[in-house]
Amino acid sequence: MARALFLPTSSEATHRWIAIDGDAIVARGEGLPDADDVPLTVIVPAEDVTLHWADVPARSTAQAVAAARLLVSDASAAPITDLHVAVGDEGTDDKPIGVVAAQRMRDWLASLAERGLDPQAMIPAPMLLPRPTEGYVRADFGGDGVVRGPASGFADEPGLTGIVTGGVAPSAIDRDALEKAVVAAVARPALDLRQGIFARREAISFDWGVARRAGWLVAAILLVTLAIALVEIARYSFAADELTRKSDLMARTGLPRGETVNDAGRQLDARLVRLRGGGIGFSATAAIVFDAIRSVPGSELRALSFDAAGKMRASLVTQNEGQVTDLINRIRARGLVVTPSTFSGGNGRVSGDLTVTPR
Repeated sequence: MARALFLPTSSEATHRWIAIDGDAIVARGEGLPDADDVPLTVIVPAEDVTLHWADVPARSTAQAVAAARLLVSDASAAPITDLHVAVGDEGTDDKPIGVVAAQRMRDWLASLAERGLDPQAMIPAPMLLPRPTEGYVRADFGGDGVVRGPASGFADEPGLTGIVTGGVAPSAIDRDALEKAVVAAVARPALDLRQGIFARREAISFDWGVARRAGWLVAAILLVTLAIALVEIARYSFAADELTRKSDLMARTGLPRGETVNDAGRQLDARLVRLRGGGIGFSATAAIVFDAIRSVPGSELRALSFDAAGKMRASLVTQNEGQVTDLINRIRARGLVVTPSTFSGGNGRVSGDLTVTPR
């Protein structure tokens, strides 16, 4: 079900409306219809709207309207800022363009809003007629004559219609064809004036039922996410425990047979220290010191000691103090800390101690 409301040409005239159900007009009436949920289309008087047809860009509505405003500004005596321009589409290259005073649009919508009416579309009366391929067609809407041609549409006024049509008499449309054309135009308006700043604002309704279902859905998603996270944490924990157990068993194999195991890792580290010595171990530290002595000709090792903390004390004899510096630099280059004692000379030789510790 839908309704079409015909606006009067003057304030003294009466509103008229029709009710459409399916493909037929099922009721007619005068006055304003009741404000209800039935979709309402308003038919605007032909004398209040100027219609043009032009080939304008159709990539977007905004581009089409911008191009149409440029065309209208050249053909209108009124300032373009005072006009409302709407662009339609009839499926052809040339688009219908409706031009109406912006204040007139405001007055119509304000008057309808006072009665609780908010039309979904506003159609110029000539756009209710079928577009002829040639010549002109004419119809009456409650005594108001309307004429339409292939690229024109206007109110039928004696003396002026003949000038516009070039003397060609418009053909009358029979009642059945007119009603079908009106029903089709209301169902799919080729030109709707409710565009731009006058576009219909759809009311936003809040469905609490949908909100509750969405809330439960979000809660379910969060619970599932939490469950997945807990399962992952438990899986990682079990894997870590298993890895620790295996590591403990492997560490036990490195301990002496019969030793009581309290902390296999700590006890294995202690045994390793005992076997290799503290720090980086006796072998690694001694190898670095021996390599440094071999690389400095004339240097000799007289004594060597190593303690549990990983500190090595080397007593050396060199030919001069420069060789002592060379030894220190070579040992330090291997990443160890070298602390020299006071070296004394005698019989052409220099002797002293180097304390080598890990960093």
